[in-house]
Amino acid sequence: MKTRSSTINMKWKLCAFASFTGFFFLTLLLKNSPYSFRFLAFPNISITVAPSSSSSSSSSSIDAPSELLEPSGFIEDEKPMNKTKGNCNIFNGRWIYRPEGPAYDELQCPFLSDQVSCRRNGRPDSGYQNWSWEARDCDIPRFGGKDFLERLRGKRVVIVGDSLNRNQWESLACLLYSVIPSSSAHVDVESGVYKIFKAKDYNCSVEFHWSPFLVQLDTNEANGTKVLSLDKLAASSRRWRGADIMVFNTGHWWVHGRKLKAWDFIQHGGKLATEMDTESALELAMHTWARWIDRNVDSAKTTVFFRSISPEHKGNHWCFNVTEPTMDESYEGSFPKPVIEVIERAIGGMRTPVRYLNITKLSEYRRDAHPTVYVEAKKRKMVAEKLRKQPEFGGDCSHWCLPGLPDTWNRLLYALLVFNASTHNGVSSFHEVV
Repeated sequence: MKTRSSTINMKWKLCAFASFTGFFFLTLLLKNSPYSFRFLAFPNISITVAPSSSSSSSSSSIDAPSELLEPSGFIEDEKPMNKTKGNCNIFNGRWIYRPEGPAYDELQCPFLSDQVSCRRNGRPDSGYQNWSWEARDCDIPRFGGKDFLERLRGKRVVIVGDSLNRNQWESLACLLYSVIPSSSAHVDVESGVYKIFKAKDYNCSVEFHWSPFLVQLDTNEANGTKVLSLDKLAASSRRWRGADIMVFNTGHWWVHGRKLKAWDFIQHGGKLATEMDTESALELAMHTWARWIDRNVDSAKTTVFFRSISPEHKGNHWCFNVTEPTMDESYEGSFPKPVIEVIERAIGGMRTPVRYLNITKLSEYRRDAHPTVYVEAKKRKMVAEKLRKQPEFGGDCSHWCLPGLPDTWNRLLYALLVFNASTHNGVSSFHEVV
Protein backbone atom coordinates (compact mmCIF):
# COMPACT_ATOMS: atom_id res chain seq x y z
CA MET A 1 0.00 0.00 0.00
CA LYS A 2 2.88 2.30 0.87
CA THR A 3 4.61 1.52 -2.46
CA ARG A 4 1.38 2.32 -4.37
CA SER A 5 1.06 5.71 -2.56
CA SER A 6 4.71 6.58 -3.33
CA THR A 7 4.11 5.81 -7.00
CA ILE A 8 1.10 8.16 -7.13
CA ASN A 9 3.04 10.94 -5.41
CA MET A 10 5.89 10.55 -7.89
CA LYS A 11 3.46 10.82 -10.83
CA TRP A 12 1.98 14.05 -9.40
CA LYS A 13 5.46 15.50 -8.92
CA LEU A 14 6.41 14.65 -12.52
CA CYS A 15 3.10 16.20 -13.75
CA ALA A 16 3.66 19.39 -11.76
CA PHE A 17 7.27 19.65 -12.98
CA ALA A 18 6.20 19.16 -16.61
CA SER A 19 3.45 21.82 -16.26
CA PHE A 20 5.85 24.33 -14.73
CA THR A 21 8.48 23.66 -17.42
CA GLY A 22 5.89 24.03 -20.19
CA PHE A 23 4.57 27.29 -18.75
CA PHE A 24 8.17 28.60 -18.44
CA PHE A 25 9.03 27.88 -22.08
CA LEU A 26 5.64 29.26 -23.31
CA THR A 27 6.21 32.51 -21.41
CA LEU A 28 9.75 32.79 -22.78
CA LEU A 29 8.50 32.22 -26.33
CA LEU A 30 5.74 34.86 -26.09
CA LYS A 31 8.08 37.38 -24.49
CA ASN A 32 10.38 37.23 -27.51
CA SER A 33 7.58 37.14 -30.07
CA PRO A 34 6.41 40.31 -31.89
CA TYR A 35 2.87 39.22 -31.03
CA SER A 36 3.45 38.95 -27.30
CA PHE A 37 0.66 39.37 -24.79
CA ARG A 38 0.71 41.00 -21.39
CA PHE A 39 -0.72 38.76 -18.71
CA LEU A 40 -0.21 40.97 -15.69
CA ALA A 41 -0.10 44.58 -16.89
CA PHE A 42 -3.22 45.71 -18.74
CA PRO A 43 -2.92 48.94 -20.74
CA ASN A 44 -5.50 51.74 -20.44
CA ILE A 45 -8.21 50.96 -22.97
CA SER A 46 -10.92 53.25 -24.33
CA ILE A 47 -13.94 51.38 -25.60
CA THR A 48 -16.55 52.88 -27.89
CA VAL A 49 -20.00 51.35 -27.54
CA ALA A 50 -22.71 52.22 -30.02
CA PRO A 51 -25.56 53.75 -28.01
CA SER A 52 -29.09 52.59 -28.20
CA SER A 53 -31.07 54.59 -30.71
CA SER A 54 -32.94 57.48 -29.17
CA SER A 55 -36.48 58.12 -30.19
CA SER A 56 -38.89 60.94 -29.65
CA SER A 57 -41.55 59.40 -27.47
CA SER A 58 -45.06 60.52 -28.28
CA SER A 59 -46.86 61.76 -25.19
CA SER A 60 -49.79 63.96 -24.34
CA SER A 61 -48.07 65.49 -21.31
CA ILE A 62 -44.80 67.23 -20.70
CA ASP A 63 -43.70 64.86 -17.98
CA ALA A 64 -40.06 63.83 -18.05
CA PRO A 65 -39.08 60.34 -19.20
CA SER A 66 -39.72 57.87 -16.38
CA GLU A 67 -36.10 56.71 -16.40
CA LEU A 68 -33.11 58.88 -17.26
CA LEU A 69 -29.98 56.85 -17.76
CA GLU A 70 -26.36 57.84 -18.14
CA PRO A 71 -25.47 57.95 -21.84
CA SER A 72 -25.11 54.32 -22.92
CA GLY A 73 -22.28 54.89 -25.34
CA PHE A 74 -19.43 57.28 -24.76
CA ILE A 75 -15.68 57.60 -24.74
CA GLU A 76 -14.59 59.04 -21.44
CA ASP A 77 -11.49 61.23 -21.22
CA GLU A 78 -10.08 59.99 -24.51
CA LYS A 79 -7.36 62.25 -25.90
CA PRO A 80 -7.49 62.75 -29.66
CA MET A 81 -4.10 62.36 -31.26
CA ASN A 82 -2.09 65.34 -32.42
CA LYS A 83 -1.68 65.65 -36.14
CA THR A 84 1.68 67.06 -37.08
CA LYS A 85 1.38 67.19 -40.84
CA GLY A 86 -1.20 68.67 -43.15
CA ASN A 87 -4.33 70.54 -42.13
CA CYS A 88 -6.87 69.61 -39.50
CA ASN A 89 -10.57 70.25 -39.93
CA ILE A 90 -11.86 70.90 -36.42
CA PHE A 91 -15.44 70.48 -37.65
CA ASN A 92 -14.80 66.82 -38.50
CA GLY A 93 -15.00 64.84 -35.31
CA ARG A 94 -17.28 63.14 -32.79
CA TRP A 95 -19.05 63.77 -29.51
CA ILE A 96 -17.40 62.42 -26.37
CA TYR A 97 -19.11 62.29 -22.98
CA ARG A 98 -17.21 64.04 -20.17
CA PRO A 99 -18.83 63.65 -16.73
CA GLU A 100 -17.10 66.74 -15.29
CA GLY A 101 -19.84 68.93 -16.72
CA PRO A 102 -20.06 72.36 -18.37
CA ALA A 103 -17.83 75.42 -17.94
CA TYR A 104 -20.50 77.37 -16.04
CA ASP A 105 -23.81 76.89 -14.27
CA GLU A 106 -27.11 78.57 -15.16
CA LEU A 107 -27.16 80.16 -11.72
CA GLN A 108 -23.80 81.82 -12.44
CA CYS A 109 -25.42 83.67 -15.33
CA PRO A 110 -28.30 85.79 -14.00
CA PHE A 111 -29.04 87.40 -17.39
CA LEU A 112 -29.60 84.09 -19.17
CA SER A 113 -32.99 84.24 -20.91
CA ASP A 114 -35.88 81.98 -19.90
CA GLN A 115 -36.04 80.64 -23.45
CA VAL A 116 -32.80 78.67 -23.06
CA SER A 117 -32.70 78.06 -19.28
CA CYS A 118 -33.87 74.46 -19.59
CA ARG A 119 -32.95 73.20 -16.12
CA ARG A 120 -34.56 76.24 -14.52
CA ASN A 121 -37.66 75.50 -16.60
CA GLY A 122 -37.92 71.98 -15.21
CA ARG A 123 -35.83 69.77 -17.47
CA PRO A 124 -34.83 66.88 -15.17
CA ASP A 125 -31.76 65.54 -17.02
CA SER A 126 -28.44 67.33 -17.42
CA GLY A 127 -26.38 64.91 -19.52
CA TYR A 128 -26.81 67.11 -22.59
CA GLN A 129 -24.45 69.60 -20.92
CA ASN A 130 -21.58 67.09 -20.70
CA TRP A 131 -20.84 66.22 -24.31
CA SER A 132 -17.58 67.51 -25.77
CA TRP A 133 -16.81 67.85 -29.49
CA GLU A 134 -13.38 66.45 -30.37
CA ALA A 135 -11.70 66.61 -33.78
CA ARG A 136 -10.53 63.33 -35.28
CA ASP A 137 -7.03 64.47 -36.21
CA CYS A 138 -5.92 67.08 -33.68
CA ASP A 139 -6.58 68.60 -30.26
CA ILE A 140 -9.09 71.42 -29.98
CA PRO A 141 -8.09 73.71 -27.11
CA ARG A 142 -10.49 73.92 -24.19
CA PHE A 143 -12.30 77.23 -23.95
CA GLY A 144 -10.18 79.50 -21.77
CA GLY A 145 -12.33 82.34 -20.51
CA LYS A 146 -9.53 84.46 -19.07
CA ASP A 147 -7.26 83.78 -22.04
CA PHE A 148 -10.08 84.83 -24.37
CA LEU A 149 -10.55 88.04 -22.39
CA GLU A 150 -6.83 88.77 -22.68
CA ARG A 151 -7.07 88.31 -26.43
CA LEU A 152 -10.07 90.66 -26.45
CA ARG A 153 -8.42 93.33 -24.31
CA GLY A 154 -9.37 96.73 -25.73
CA LYS A 155 -11.48 95.11 -28.48
CA ARG A 156 -15.09 94.76 -29.64
CA VAL A 157 -16.92 91.64 -30.77
CA VAL A 158 -20.20 92.01 -32.65
CA ILE A 159 -22.53 89.07 -33.23
CA VAL A 160 -25.18 89.82 -35.84
CA GLY A 161 -28.12 87.72 -36.96
CA ASP A 162 -31.25 85.94 -35.76
CA SER A 163 -32.25 84.28 -32.47
CA LEU A 164 -29.72 81.48 -33.01
CA ASN A 165 -26.92 84.04 -33.01
CA ARG A 166 -28.54 85.53 -29.92
CA ASN A 167 -28.30 81.99 -28.50
CA GLN A 168 -24.57 82.09 -29.29
CA TRP A 169 -24.19 85.57 -27.78
CA GLU A 170 -25.81 84.41 -24.52
CA SER A 171 -23.44 81.47 -24.41
CA LEU A 172 -20.32 83.59 -24.97
CA ALA A 173 -21.46 86.23 -22.49
CA CYS A 174 -22.01 83.53 -19.83
CA LEU A 175 -18.66 81.86 -20.55
CA LEU A 176 -16.86 85.16 -20.01
CA TYR A 177 -19.05 86.45 -17.16
CA SER A 178 -18.39 83.26 -15.15
CA VAL A 179 -14.60 83.84 -14.97
CA ILE A 180 -14.61 87.41 -13.63
CA PRO A 181 -16.12 89.07 -10.54
CA SER A 182 -19.69 90.19 -11.22
CA SER A 183 -18.68 93.70 -10.16
CA SER A 184 -16.25 93.80 -13.08
CA ALA A 185 -18.98 93.11 -15.64
CA HIS A 186 -21.65 95.24 -17.22
CA VAL A 187 -24.51 93.45 -18.98
CA ASP A 188 -27.49 95.07 -20.72
CA VAL A 189 -30.14 92.71 -22.08
CA GLU A 190 -33.21 94.95 -21.87
CA SER A 191 -33.54 95.50 -25.61
CA GLY A 192 -34.71 92.77 -27.92
CA VAL A 193 -32.56 94.07 -30.77
CA TYR A 194 -29.33 94.98 -28.99
CA LYS A 195 -27.52 93.33 -26.09
CA ILE A 196 -24.05 93.91 -24.68
CA PHE A 197 -21.62 92.31 -22.26
CA LYS A 198 -18.64 94.38 -21.07
CA ALA A 199 -15.62 93.22 -19.08
CA LYS A 200 -14.51 96.49 -17.47
CA ASP A 201 -11.03 95.39 -16.42
CA TYR A 202 -10.29 94.27 -19.97
CA ASN A 203 -11.98 97.20 -21.72
CA CYS A 204 -13.70 94.81 -24.12
CA SER A 205 -17.27 94.14 -25.16
CA VAL A 206 -19.38 91.46 -26.84
CA GLU A 207 -22.49 92.84 -28.57
CA PHE A 208 -25.52 91.26 -30.21
CA HIS A 209 -27.39 93.01 -33.03
CA TRP A 210 -30.72 91.58 -34.15
CA SER A 211 -30.77 91.30 -37.96
CA PRO A 212 -32.26 87.99 -39.20
CA PHE A 213 -31.92 88.90 -42.90
CA LEU A 214 -28.76 91.07 -42.66
CA VAL A 215 -30.56 93.44 -45.04
CA GLN A 216 -33.16 96.02 -44.03
CA LEU A 217 -36.76 95.14 -43.14
CA ASP A 218 -38.90 98.29 -42.95
CA THR A 219 -42.43 98.58 -41.58
CA ASN A 220 -44.87 101.25 -42.82
CA GLU A 221 -46.31 102.68 -39.61
CA ALA A 222 -49.47 103.84 -41.36
CA ASN A 223 -50.65 100.46 -42.64
CA GLY A 224 -48.21 97.95 -41.16
CA THR A 225 -46.88 96.83 -44.54
CA LYS A 226 -43.42 95.27 -44.35
CA VAL A 227 -40.84 95.69 -47.09
CA LEU A 228 -37.62 93.68 -47.29
CA SER A 229 -34.99 95.72 -49.15
CA LEU A 230 -32.49 93.32 -50.74
CA ASP A 231 -30.06 96.06 -51.80
CA LYS A 232 -30.01 97.92 -48.48
CA LEU A 233 -28.03 96.65 -45.52
CA ALA A 234 -29.68 96.58 -42.08
CA ALA A 235 -29.74 99.96 -40.32
CA SER A 236 -27.75 98.52 -37.40
CA SER A 237 -24.74 98.12 -39.74
CA ARG A 238 -23.54 101.58 -38.76
CA ARG A 239 -22.89 100.09 -35.30
CA TRP A 240 -20.95 97.13 -36.68
CA ARG A 241 -18.20 99.35 -38.00
CA GLY A 242 -14.85 99.23 -36.27
CA ALA A 243 -15.41 95.90 -34.51
CA ASP A 244 -12.38 93.64 -34.16
CA ILE A 245 -14.32 90.39 -34.48
CA MET A 246 -17.58 89.99 -36.38
CA VAL A 247 -19.81 86.89 -36.33
CA PHE A 248 -22.77 86.77 -38.75
CA ASN A 249 -25.55 84.35 -39.59
CA THR A 250 -28.75 84.22 -41.61
CA GLY A 251 -30.95 81.52 -43.10
CA HIS A 252 -33.90 80.51 -40.93
CA TRP A 253 -36.07 83.54 -41.56
CA TRP A 254 -35.75 83.04 -45.31
CA VAL A 255 -37.48 79.66 -45.22
CA HIS A 256 -40.38 80.33 -42.85
CA GLY A 257 -43.77 79.26 -44.21
CA ARG A 258 -46.41 81.73 -45.36
CA LYS A 259 -47.90 82.13 -41.88
CA LEU A 260 -44.54 83.22 -40.50
CA LYS A 261 -43.23 85.11 -43.54
CA ALA A 262 -41.80 88.38 -42.28
CA TRP A 263 -42.42 90.58 -45.35
CA ASP A 264 -45.26 91.67 -47.59
CA PHE A 265 -43.08 93.04 -50.39
CA ILE A 266 -39.53 92.56 -51.60
CA GLN A 267 -37.69 95.58 -52.96
CA HIS A 268 -34.70 95.50 -55.29
CA GLY A 269 -33.44 98.00 -57.84
CA GLY A 270 -36.24 100.42 -57.01
CA LYS A 271 -38.94 97.84 -57.84
CA LEU A 272 -41.41 96.12 -55.52
CA ALA A 273 -42.48 92.50 -55.84
CA THR A 274 -44.81 90.34 -53.78
CA GLU A 275 -43.06 87.10 -54.71
CA MET A 276 -39.50 85.99 -55.45
CA ASP A 277 -38.01 82.54 -55.05
CA THR A 278 -36.07 82.16 -51.83
CA GLU A 279 -32.69 81.36 -53.35
CA SER A 280 -32.75 84.40 -55.67
CA ALA A 281 -33.79 86.77 -52.88
CA LEU A 282 -31.16 85.40 -50.49
CA GLU A 283 -28.46 85.60 -53.16
CA LEU A 284 -29.17 89.30 -53.73
CA ALA A 285 -29.16 89.94 -49.96
CA MET A 286 -25.89 88.06 -49.47
CA HIS A 287 -24.35 90.07 -52.31
CA THR A 288 -25.38 93.28 -50.51
CA TRP A 289 -23.83 92.04 -47.26
CA ALA A 290 -20.63 90.82 -48.97
CA ARG A 291 -20.20 94.14 -50.78
CA TRP A 292 -20.51 96.03 -47.47
CA ILE A 293 -17.90 93.76 -45.82
CA ASP A 294 -15.48 94.17 -48.74
CA ARG A 295 -15.85 97.96 -48.67
CA ASN A 296 -15.91 98.58 -44.91
CA VAL A 297 -13.77 95.94 -43.25
CA ASP A 298 -10.00 96.14 -42.92
CA SER A 299 -8.96 92.48 -42.76
CA ALA A 300 -5.66 93.50 -41.12
CA LYS A 301 -7.67 94.70 -38.10
CA THR A 302 -10.94 92.78 -38.21
CA THR A 303 -11.60 89.03 -38.31
CA VAL A 304 -14.92 88.12 -39.92
CA PHE A 305 -16.76 84.87 -39.20
CA PHE A 306 -19.94 83.51 -40.72
CA ARG A 307 -21.70 80.80 -38.74
CA SER A 308 -23.35 78.09 -40.81
CA ILE A 309 -26.96 76.95 -40.41
CA SER A 310 -28.03 75.77 -36.97
CA PRO A 311 -30.19 72.69 -37.65
CA GLU A 312 -33.72 72.11 -36.43
CA HIS A 313 -35.01 68.68 -35.42
CA LYS A 314 -38.59 68.34 -36.58
CA GLY A 315 -40.78 65.96 -38.54
CA ASN A 316 -39.34 62.46 -38.19
CA HIS A 317 -36.59 63.75 -35.92
CA TRP A 318 -38.50 65.57 -33.17
CA CYS A 319 -36.35 66.34 -30.15
CA PHE A 320 -38.87 65.60 -27.37
CA ASN A 321 -37.64 63.10 -24.73
CA VAL A 322 -34.30 62.58 -26.49
CA THR A 323 -31.48 62.52 -23.94
CA GLU A 324 -28.47 61.42 -26.02
CA PRO A 325 -26.86 62.62 -29.24
CA THR A 326 -27.54 60.76 -32.47
CA MET A 327 -24.45 58.70 -33.28
CA ASP A 328 -25.49 57.81 -36.83
CA GLU A 329 -22.98 59.60 -39.06
CA SER A 330 -25.21 59.14 -42.10
CA TYR A 331 -27.91 61.32 -40.53
CA GLU A 332 -28.89 64.18 -42.84
CA GLY A 333 -30.59 67.37 -41.69
CA SER A 334 -33.73 68.77 -43.27
CA PHE A 335 -32.65 72.37 -43.92
CA PRO A 336 -32.86 73.21 -47.66
CA LYS A 337 -29.44 72.59 -49.22
CA PRO A 338 -29.91 75.25 -51.96
CA VAL A 339 -30.10 77.93 -49.23
CA ILE A 340 -26.86 76.67 -47.66
CA GLU A 341 -25.21 76.62 -51.08
CA VAL A 342 -26.20 80.25 -51.78
CA ILE A 343 -24.58 81.37 -48.52
CA GLU A 344 -21.39 79.36 -49.08
CA ARG A 345 -21.09 80.55 -52.67
CA ALA A 346 -21.38 84.19 -51.59
CA ILE A 347 -18.70 83.79 -48.91
CA GLY A 348 -16.40 81.93 -51.28
CA GLY A 349 -16.52 84.78 -53.81
CA MET A 350 -15.54 87.58 -51.44
CA ARG A 351 -12.32 89.58 -51.49
CA THR A 352 -12.25 89.83 -47.69
CA PRO A 353 -11.26 86.57 -45.92
CA VAL A 354 -14.26 85.14 -44.06
CA ARG A 355 -13.82 82.30 -41.58
CA TYR A 356 -16.68 79.83 -41.95
CA LEU A 357 -17.82 78.50 -38.57
CA ASN A 358 -19.20 75.30 -40.02
CA ILE A 359 -21.22 73.95 -37.10
CA THR A 360 -24.13 72.42 -39.06
CA LYS A 361 -23.09 68.76 -39.16
CA LEU A 362 -21.81 68.55 -35.59
CA SER A 363 -25.04 70.19 -34.39
CA GLU A 364 -27.24 67.80 -36.38
CA TYR A 365 -26.18 65.01 -34.01
CA ARG A 366 -27.54 66.94 -31.00
CA ARG A 367 -31.28 66.22 -30.94
CA ASP A 368 -30.90 65.96 -27.18
CA ALA A 369 -29.79 69.58 -26.66
CA HIS A 370 -32.96 71.57 -27.47
CA PRO A 371 -35.33 73.14 -24.91
CA THR A 372 -38.18 70.96 -26.26
CA VAL A 373 -41.14 71.46 -23.88
CA TYR A 374 -39.08 72.95 -21.05
CA VAL A 375 -39.98 76.53 -21.83
CA GLU A 376 -40.62 79.61 -19.73
CA ALA A 377 -43.59 79.44 -17.34
CA LYS A 378 -45.89 81.67 -19.40
CA LYS A 379 -45.72 79.25 -22.35
CA ARG A 380 -45.98 75.92 -20.51
CA LYS A 381 -49.78 75.70 -20.55
CA MET A 382 -49.88 76.43 -24.27
CA VAL A 383 -47.16 73.84 -24.96
CA ALA A 384 -48.92 71.18 -22.85
CA GLU A 385 -52.21 71.79 -24.68
CA LYS A 386 -50.55 71.60 -28.09
CA LEU A 387 -48.77 68.40 -27.09
CA ARG A 388 -52.11 66.87 -26.00
CA LYS A 389 -53.72 67.65 -29.36
CA GLN A 390 -50.65 66.93 -31.45
CA PRO A 391 -48.56 64.16 -29.80
CA GLU A 392 -45.82 64.41 -32.43
CA PHE A 393 -45.20 68.04 -31.42
CA GLY A 394 -41.74 68.25 -29.89
CA GLY A 395 -41.76 71.79 -28.51
CA ASP A 396 -38.83 74.09 -29.26
CA CYS A 397 -36.51 72.02 -31.45
CA SER A 398 -34.79 75.06 -32.97
CA HIS A 399 -33.01 76.84 -30.12
CA TRP A 400 -30.52 75.27 -27.71
CA CYS A 401 -30.36 74.87 -23.93
CA LEU A 402 -27.61 76.69 -22.04
CA PRO A 403 -25.20 75.54 -20.86
CA GLY A 404 -25.14 73.41 -23.98
CA LEU A 405 -24.33 73.18 -27.66
CA PRO A 406 -23.65 76.90 -28.39
CA ASP A 407 -20.80 76.69 -25.85
CA THR A 408 -19.15 74.33 -28.34
CA TRP A 409 -19.68 76.85 -31.16
CA ASN A 410 -17.85 79.41 -29.04
CA ARG A 411 -15.12 76.94 -28.16
CA LEU A 412 -14.54 76.46 -31.91
CA LEU A 413 -14.62 80.22 -32.44
CA TYR A 414 -11.99 80.55 -29.72
CA ALA A 415 -9.93 77.73 -31.28
CA LEU A 416 -9.92 79.43 -34.69
CA LEU A 417 -8.72 82.66 -33.09
CA VAL A 418 -5.96 80.76 -31.29
CA PHE A 419 -4.97 78.92 -34.46
CA ASN A 420 -5.06 82.16 -36.42
CA ALA A 421 -2.62 83.76 -33.95
CA SER A 422 -0.06 80.98 -34.31
CA THR A 423 0.53 77.75 -36.20
CA HIS A 424 -0.64 74.87 -34.03
CA ASN A 425 0.74 71.48 -35.00
CA GLY A 426 0.01 72.05 -38.65
CA VAL A 427 -3.63 72.86 -37.98
CA SER A 428 -5.15 75.21 -40.50
CA SER A 429 -5.95 78.60 -39.01
CA PHE A 430 -9.47 78.69 -40.40
CA HIS A 431 -11.97 76.72 -42.42
CA GLU A 432 -12.70 78.40 -45.73
CA VAL A 433 -15.55 77.90 -48.11
CA VAL A 434 -14.06 77.02 -51.45
